[in-house]
Amino acid sequence: MDDPVLLTGAGGRVGQAILSRLADEYDWRLLDREPIPEDRRHGVPESATVVADVTDDAAVANAMADCNAVIHLAGDPRPDAPWDSVLANNIDGTQTVFSAAVETGVEKVAFASSNHAVGAYETDERTPAMYRTDDDYRLDGSELPRPSNLYGVSKASGETLGRYYHDHADLDVVCVRIGNLTEGHPPREYERGQAMWLSHRDCAHLFDRCLRADYGYEIVYGISDNDRKYYSIERAKEVLGYEPVDNSAEYTFEGEPKEGVDGE
Repeated sequence: MDDPVLLTGAGGRVGQAILSRLADEYDWRLLDREPIPEDRRHGVPESATVVADVTDDAAVANAMADCNAVIHLAGDPRPDAPWDSVLANNIDGTQTVFSAAVETGVEKVAFASSNHAVGAYETDERTPAMYRTDDDYRLDGSELPRPSNLYGVSKASGETLGRYYHDHADLDVVCVRIGNLTEGHPPREYERGQAMWLSHRDCAHLFDRCLRADYGYEIVYGISDNDRKYYSIERAKEVLGYEPVDNSAEYTFEGEPKEGVDGE
């Protein structure tokens, strides 16, 4: 892909997982509401960064000029974020991004959704069994949203906005319901987090495939190839060509690599 790729929320955790491994693969344009320090740009020049709020229509459209694709990560990431914040930053901000993408001729948008968009499927009756290898319950992306908090409501709204702009403006959209992202090891002593672990290198690879693959509108799960997974990654494999390499089962419950395991 020769045209620039806009990465919103580039200074955040997911943005850093992507940039730390893909900084040399694309002509990046980075957008964040705060200046991004040099060590967090991973070689992307300061001239390719835009300091702006994602709700600023003009700034977002200007940042997208000549871009072919967008990875939209920006927003309030707090699971307990209050409604006024998720409404402004996550819902209004996401609508601004999708609208600007159509206005500027962007071809595809990869939207960072979240496991919180479906967190309420984890009922008292299903847990903790669904976090274990002897349980075969799966969510595959075809189910309706079932948010566990207002942050999850905002992510479900973003998925619906993506559906709208795909259907009415022919924008290609993939929504990635991201699991529990940690670097170097799965979440320690956290059964749920280990079942939905997403390593940094698998995260970067997944979003790389979001930029390179052909699709219309998709919802996929963003987790590594863990032995126990209650999120199916088959759609991500089939449509995007996702080939994760990490597995939380290769680590102890305390997060230490088992003998012979080559970690991140």
